[in-house]
Amino acid sequence: MTITCDVAVLGGGTGGYVAAIRAAQLGKQVVIIEQDKLGGTCLHRGCIPSKALLRSAELYAQMKDSESYGIETNGVSLVFPKVQERKQGIVDQLHNGVQYLMRKHKIQVIHGKGRVIGPSIFSPKSGAVAVELHDGEMETIVPTHLIIATGSRPRVLPGLEPDGRHVLSSDEALLLEELPASMIIVGGGVIGVEWASLLHDFGVKVTVVEAASQLLPNEDEEVARELQKQLQRRGIEIMTGYQVQAGTLVKNGEGVVITAAQGEGTIDLQADKLLISIGRQANIENIGLENTDIALHQGFIRVNDVMQTTEPHIYAIGDCIGGFQLAHAASHEGLVAVHHLAGEAPHGYNARHVPRCVYTRPEVASVGLTEREAKDKGIGVKVGKVPFSAIGKALVHGEKEGFVKVIADRNTDDIVGVHMIGAHVTELISQAALAQVLDATPWEIGQTVFAHPSLAEILGEAALAVNGKAIGI
Repeated sequence: MTITCDVAVLGGGTGGYVAAIRAAQLGKQVVIIEQDKLGGTCLHRGCIPSKALLRSAELYAQMKDSESYGIETNGVSLVFPKVQERKQGIVDQLHNGVQYLMRKHKIQVIHGKGRVIGPSIFSPKSGAVAVELHDGEMETIVPTHLIIATGSRPRVLPGLEPDGRHVLSSDEALLLEELPASMIIVGGGVIGVEWASLLHDFGVKVTVVEAASQLLPNEDEEVARELQKQLQRRGIEIMTGYQVQAGTLVKNGEGVVITAAQGEGTIDLQADKLLISIGRQANIENIGLENTDIALHQGFIRVNDVMQTTEPHIYAIGDCIGGFQLAHAASHEGLVAVHHLAGEAPHGYNARHVPRCVYTRPEVASVGLTEREAKDKGIGVKVGKVPFSAIGKALVHGEKEGFVKVIADRNTDDIVGVHMIGAHVTELISQAALAQVLDATPWEIGQTVFAHPSLAEILGEAALAVNGKAIGI
């Protein structure tokens, strides 16, 4: 069977279904090809389930600390199966919502494994997709434009492949039926530190091993140091500058033993389980790229600023193109691609406008360049920094750890980056992202009237601090 359409989307994750909806809104006939469930990694194995666990862990930690708020309890118990049940209920509700949106916008969803094919009797150019359905039948989708949105999967280390019992990726960790007593986490990036935070709050003894000299290697150095300090203060062991030696892994009835090296020295680490969280790799194998002239770069599909591949009628978005492997980045990339293929003139994708969030306790959020990145680009900087301990609402919440840092160009006064660590900063960073889009200066942010008491007023104070004008410090 052959189906023709205006736009085919290979992959029904966040970027894919957002692109499909916008294309349908623009009057296009749209087909989505998805081999698993609509919603992709973010909904089923990433953003949503992990944040549901983080929320339960955060609430559990707060309830155990209720006496500091003047509330005495008779004890708090964790029932982990109910935590998992709540998580799955949220995922199921959102999954139903995505399916409803497909019906609402009359988007045809084909469940099967898609593979791009070259020029054929179906199409004079590459971009048609052969789909193997779950019942073994085949369908061919012939679109005018194709959007590849095949996502990514956890990267593994040779010798440390997940087995679902002793060695886990984040995929397997989300399915734990009971909590281990201890966990070694290899990788101190976003996924690693989020798991460290939630597992510790659930009562698991956690050790994080990171090869770089800091946690969150892509974030501002001051923020990374503060996060490490706060995690260590809670009792999480952090080992930066250590390389795990995969060939040393031993699995036994008591768990796992592995060796970490720093320089000439080594140390053996033991725990019930090992979590590998060293980033993600693109799902670009076996999707037919060899049948096209699409170019790759360092294991990802190469695109321009409107998401076109080297075949102009084929676009690619999301984790499979590298960059920020974030659901909201994929969604925005999908919108850029659709508006371009529809003949509009969208603003090109600008990574400096994409906020980055880490849902640890305390949270981390940023947008734009770090101070080091700005200096490496030859930008003369001026910096304003305000601690949450100076903000009344933070004291009311009992969450005074962290700070907000605003980095501006000394010559142009443009904001080049905003970095936050503290409670609820993943909610505050969008204000800074809007300031980036509008090319706001610190003075302009400082002229904004922020409600008091609120956590948000820390951004106004930090912006004023860039020029030494902060009121509260």
